[in-house]
Amino acid sequence: MADFTPKTQGPFADIAPALDQLTQQVLFGDVWERPELSKRDRSLVTVAALVAQYRINELPFHLQFAQQNGVTRDELVELITHLAFYAGWPAASTAVGIARKVFAEGT
Repeated sequence: MADFTPKTQGPFADIAPALDQLTQQVLFGDVWERPELSKRDRSLVTVAALVAQYRINELPFHLQFAQQNGVTRDELVELITHLAFYAGWPAASTAVGIARKVFAEGT
């Protein structure tokens, strides 16, 4: 495992410090830093999984994170549109509403 010392506490630190540490060190420290996929590609995969699984709590963060990793708004919208046919219309419709809010906040 990489030697990763978080500079700030994450969103779970107050109630679940071990989960917070694992999230920062393993997920965002080790997994997201693996060289086999770019962070941009990891963001596309992650957003697709979150949309398909109707993970509406995590989706706003990862839509923002994807943009930081170089994914454009148009690409995110196309991803959602494509998933409507594979993950279902309700999942895509909900994702569009979340994307609308995230994009408005980022403007």
